[in-house]
Amino acid sequence: MPVRENSLDRYTRQMRYAPLGEDGQRQLLKSRALICGCGALGSVLANTLARAGVGFLRIVDRDFLEKNNLQRQVLFDEEDVSSGVPKAVAAARRLRKINSEIEIEEHVTDVDHTNIESLINGCNILLDGTDNFETRYLLNDASVKFGIPWVYGGCLGAEGKSMTILPGETPCMRCVFEDAPPPGTTATCDSAGILSPIINVIASIQANEAIKILSGNRDAISRVLSVFELWDNRILQVKLDSLKDHTDCPACHQRVFPWLDGERGSHTAILCGRNSVQLSYPDRQNVCLESLAKKLATVGTVTQNRFLLRLQVNEFLITVFSDGRAIVGGTEDISEARTLYTKYIGN
Repeated sequence: MPVRENSLDRYTRQMRYAPLGEDGQRQLLKSRALICGCGALGSVLANTLARAGVGFLRIVDRDFLEKNNLQRQVLFDEEDVSSGVPKAVAAARRLRKINSEIEIEEHVTDVDHTNIESLINGCNILLDGTDNFETRYLLNDASVKFGIPWVYGGCLGAEGKSMTILPGETPCMRCVFEDAPPPGTTATCDSAGILSPIINVIASIQANEAIKILSGNRDAISRVLSVFELWDNRILQVKLDSLKDHTDCPACHQRVFPWLDGERGSHTAILCGRNSVQLSYPDRQNVCLESLAKKLATVGTVTQNRFLLRLQVNEFLITVFSDGRAIVGGTEDISEARTLYTKYIGN
């Protein structure tokens, strides 16, 4: 996309920051970014990068808006909720009003191994606005295999983490976290809650890393895992230098990409005549149903025996088996079922 001279006027204050300058701004306007997920982190990312003048934003999200999203998802308002439009669509509409001179491309879909390659095609950076490890490991596989930088971000409660991955230069996610935690072993935003300030902190760090990368300032990129805990005022930066030559990393050194190849991740099926979707995770560890029941006690009505756990929340009945398999009743929409599983059971 050619850069019009008058399009630079809106970025005057940004260009006056010497490390970026006019050359860096011109590179931003020619850059293309994938924002995977447009909820809390993703909406801040999209808002910041659209205003900064990243020339092309591809926004992907599988979900619809709920009123409780408005506490932390800054692109949306009550009209968006009442309209019932998907997050990606509502975000694109708002961003086009914010900056009509850049290109916005929205996709209402669930990111998986069948479409990730088409979604990353032509993009210079991949940005994590997701809420689950499955998609993050898929992004990591794609990043390492195709040599595209990506920026991880995650938040829970008042704590958030961020890490920038430059394939071939820095450790990847699997160097640091070799595998995803089993379902039910980690808290979720619905069980532990979340404060909106941590979202803004982590997403702003991610966006700043993206601006550095896309403007050609790779030397300024963070090479640490940053952890912020805002309630107790703690900041931790974990050096990752010792992992750079981590020869045991399945992705970086062994070039094995199970999420990208579809060998890892969820397997779904609509249960005919039952208004239900089955989600299977054959590679996951067993779920401790007793621990999960305690975690969900304040979320909805929970019943449990030694074989399975049932959670009744609103019109949905979620049944979880000890092997991690789940049946989500009350919908035949696979994306909605996966969203409910992630929301209440975990990554």
